Amino acid sequence: MKRILLLALVLISMTMGAQVKIDRIEPTDWYVGMKDPSLQLMVYGKDIRSADVKIDYPGVKIDSLVRLDSPNYLLVYLNLDGAQPGTMKLQFTNNGKKKTVSYVLKQRAMAGADHRGFSNADVLYLLMPDRFANGNPKNDVVKGMRDQNCDRKYPSLRHGGDLAGIQQHLDYFKQLGVTALWFTPVLENDWPADKTQNSSYHGYATTNYYKVDPRFGTNDEYKQLIAECHKQGLKVVMDMIFNHCSDYHPWNIDMPSKDWFNNPHYGLQTSYKLTPVLDPYASKVDLAETVDGWFVPSMPDLNQRNPHVIKYLIQNSEWWIETADIDGIRMDTYPYADRDAMALWMKTLDKEYPNFNTVGETWVTEPPYTAAWQKDSKLQKKNSYLKTVMDFSFYDKINQAKREETDGWWNGLNRIYNSLCYDYLYANPSSVLAFLDNHDTDRFLGNTKDSTMLKQGLALLLTMNRTPQLYYGTEILLNGTKEVTDGNVRKDFPGGFPGDTHNCFTKEGRTAAENGMFDWTSKLLHWRQGNDVIAKGKQTQFIPYKGVYVIARQYNGKSVMTIINGTRSDNKLSVARYKEIIGSHTTAKDVITGASVDLTKDIPLTQRQSLIIEF
Repeated sequence: MKRILLLALVLISMTMGAQVKIDRIEPTDWYVGMKDPSLQLMVYGKDIRSADVKIDYPGVKIDSLVRLDSPNYLLVYLNLDGAQPGTMKLQFTNNGKKKTVSYVLKQRAMAGADHRGFSNADVLYLLMPDRFANGNPKNDVVKGMRDQNCDRKYPSLRHGGDLAGIQQHLDYFKQLGVTALWFTPVLENDWPADKTQNSSYHGYATTNYYKVDPRFGTNDEYKQLIAECHKQGLKVVMDMIFNHCSDYHPWNIDMPSKDWFNNPHYGLQTSYKLTPVLDPYASKVDLAETVDGWFVPSMPDLNQRNPHVIKYLIQNSEWWIETADIDGIRMDTYPYADRDAMALWMKTLDKEYPNFNTVGETWVTEPPYTAAWQKDSKLQKKNSYLKTVMDFSFYDKINQAKREETDGWWNGLNRIYNSLCYDYLYANPSSVLAFLDNHDTDRFLGNTKDSTMLKQGLALLLTMNRTPQLYYGTEILLNGTKEVTDGNVRKDFPGGFPGDTHNCFTKEGRTAAENGMFDWTSKLLHWRQGNDVIAKGKQTQFIPYKGVYVIARQYNGKSVMTIINGTRSDNKLSVARYKEIIGSHTTAKDVITGASVDLTKDIPLTQRQSLIIEF
């Protein structure tokens, strides 16, 4: 009898303890009136898999419950067709116990078509929040997070930059003349630092797709920053990563299903070679290493072929568009992810937000490869629906050209000509993002401070038929190479951190050389703003002639000529050779200096001179 009573007490105790536990639901809230009325709710909680779910809310019904391999996840698929804004109640029943959770459905701030993305009329300014400015030292170290380090002496540890620091310097971007800001990822990276050697300051090891990293700020602060940017006429591009997450993401600690990741438990390292994705002769092993290998051992490779994974990721991007009003997305490691799943993502976004824009990182230096990834490319039967691709060919060629003399055939600025001549491969050349450098490359200046070739690179970048991107600090001669660590090309912006004695945010704080570069760049950027000749003009390029390379833009009777002396000696522009552009014009204006340029005779050029004229 005692045994029976004891067993009964144990069973009662177990039943009383078997409460319905829900840790979180993603998305945290949602919006009514989307073209796709389906909504996936990912419910996290101990033993939640076995729960039943009921909803009594007008216009909402449960389509399906998906019980994954792990007992601690439950996917609830809802149909919101006809639902209105409000708070609905989700009732979870598990082992006879019930729990009711409130879930908010919101009114959209604007129709999907009203979300306007960036274009070739913009200039994107890429910055790393941790390295730009520290506006709130109180969030440098956040209690409870795995990384408790913040030390600027070490290039690979966190330095304390944040969203508040960016917001405090919006006037700087206006003075400079850029029109869009691209931040490297701002989402939570709760990853432990490797002593003084490594940390996730860069943001590419996501542990929560719906939360801004507390060391950068809060979700509300992110939204406030974007709203303030919009008031200042600045767009904001959000950096996202669908290919991988952090090994400290809950998914990797407790895997939802055996096929949530490719090669679970780090079974395969990526080759970093992207050509097999489009190679018609690619071997299976080469393709698998590219798309199914982990990016690094600390970043597990998500399996976008799993329909629940890609649905989660698609919704996440839509949530940030609706919630934060971002103006574009930059997708990291684009070809590493499943090609068909990424096309579905892009097609879904294009249907919901037809005027939005996404740029994908497509790191191969040959134009045919890049062009094949662009939306509506004739080079591939499969449409990627990706509107903007990154011009790694221009990056590669301009970084070779800066070290060479321009000869009569292949070297120097011939490399740029021989890259741009393949623009016929692109469905839309103006929707190709070009750059001199970024956070993953050596700085264009290397370890020098030579502004002459930098001006040549910027003159081409900001006038040719491309969407240009600048890397933070280029305008004040920030330099560095990756030969020791990536942190050396991700230096702190001078003046952005407490204790800085050198402040490049002000004219008074910059050196003469820094002011010279800043003023030259700012002049060109402000001239470019609203300039239809650059945004809409026909492009004509001339084969480099006697070391001089010319790109011309023409629109509505106006012309711009970018003239680059690709030699280290004095030279001249033979005006007669460019008669098809100059026509009957006898004078032009130097865009930078405002000086008059005589077009009736050859134009003298100093060594490595960059000259932009309009008439």
